[in-house]
Amino acid sequence: MLVRCYRGKLSVWAAMCVLVLCWFYVFPVYRLPRDKDIVEEVLKQGGVWQKNQTGIDLYRKLLTECCDPRRMFAVTKENSPTGKVLWYDGEFYHSHTVNNETYPLLVKDNPLRLPLKKCAVVGNGGILRHSQCGRDIDQADFVLRCNLPPLSKEYVDDVGTRTHLVTANPSIIEKRFQNLLWSRKVFVDSMKVYGSGYIYMPAFSMKTGTDPSLRAYHALADSSSNLTMLFANPEFLRTVGRFWKARGVHARRLSTGLFLVSLALGLCEEVTAYGFWPFSVGLDEQPVSHHYYDNILPYTWFHAMPEEFVQLWHLHKSGALRVRVGRCSAQGGGG
Repeated sequence: MLVRCYRGKLSVWAAMCVLVLCWFYVFPVYRLPRDKDIVEEVLKQGGVWQKNQTGIDLYRKLLTECCDPRRMFAVTKENSPTGKVLWYDGEFYHSHTVNNETYPLLVKDNPLRLPLKKCAVVGNGGILRHSQCGRDIDQADFVLRCNLPPLSKEYVDDVGTRTHLVTANPSIIEKRFQNLLWSRKVFVDSMKVYGSGYIYMPAFSMKTGTDPSLRAYHALADSSSNLTMLFANPEFLRTVGRFWKARGVHARRLSTGLFLVSLALGLCEEVTAYGFWPFSVGLDEQPVSHHYYDNILPYTWFHAMPEEFVQLWHLHKSGALRVRVGRCSAQGGGG
């Protein structure tokens, strides 16, 4: 009897050890600088930024070797013929096989005119409020935005108006547009603000996101919208996640913003990021809302925003990417 109890305890301890090891694999122990230290580092750097073509070329090369963004960033007829199995990158053991219903929805191949020149990746951080960055953003050759942000008149001076590619998480379709089960008009009308660019949806990241994404596609197609739907390739998202995990970003999933920065680094000759600031206090020590349009906080366990910002700031200091965190109309004090 004692032997059985002893073995039972050993089994419990062994199981606990395995769980702990798995936890440290996913979330390794390391020291991230304190928020205050990161802010001080940004202030120390100030508005100084110098483009480093060698660094830009290096990151484009690294991203091409690991993730092939030019060919793989979207699901296309070229990289996903009928019968191709798309394994969901956001969950295990689920996949979608490209069939006669899915295949016609795909673009033929990469529709973007490459190489893209100056690109602006616009996050939704509250740091954009009163930044006066709208004109700078609109002067970019290609503008990428995250998760269907509002571009109404009250925000134009800070975030601009032009959009060439905007992401849309299926959860937005579910929460904001009731999964498009009752009416599609509100969705179609609200998409007009993004002009004639592309909507980029991770339709094959989570099984629950596939149907809402397909409904969004048909809602736009049936209304003769000027927007073109692109489905994010789960293989691209998976490899980009591994790329940043190897560089110190440990989270269940990268933020949409970092995915877009990665895409831009692979496709653009020069990239500037706006609205990336995961801290509650700005450079002037004043409170900063989470988004420029609201202060709804994300699930703290899902993304690792401070870790992502540290990586972006490393790229900024090396000249491979410019991160704007201050007023664009000012000559200094914020990058």
